[in-house]
Amino acid sequence: MIVQRETPRQAKSVYAVTAAAFDRPAEADLVDELRRSDAWLPRLSLVALDGDDVIGHVLCTRAHVASAPVLGLGPLSVHPDHQGRGVGSALVHAVLGAADALDEPLVVLLGDHRYYTRFGFRLAETYGITPPVPSWRPHFQARPLATFSSALHGEFAYAEPFNRV
Repeated sequence: MIVQRETPRQAKSVYAVTAAAFDRPAEADLVDELRRSDAWLPRLSLVALDGDDVIGHVLCTRAHVASAPVLGLGPLSVHPDHQGRGVGSALVHAVLGAADALDEPLVVLLGDHRYYTRFGFRLAETYGITPPVPSWRPHFQARPLATFSSALHGEFAYAEPFNRV
């Protein structure tokens, strides 16, 4: 398996993997909408390849805490035929490393804490970051990167296309 930046010719494969991973098209449609938005950060859209085949995808897009720019991670997708083999972990490690190298301060996500704590994610409220939807609290997590400052706190906002999922 190789992890690399997504190329334009891989967009259809990313759509197929994401739809298969979630067993519905909503998240795949979200990736396409994000790709067309000003929140899209092409250096933070990564694919996992088995040969030439896309088997996984992860994405970070521009988000905000109060008015400060941060990253929102997701969706993370691994084709069902390749789940449980470390593909998702490799993608998360790669995108966190890339985000840190780009001097991003923080990555936020909504997900299963049993999975994401292994990557250093903690409940976002630990850092004074609140979710836009209060019921998200048990699953709303943040991962500070090297340029993080404790002055960064407030309500989190995903990129606008997330509002339609």
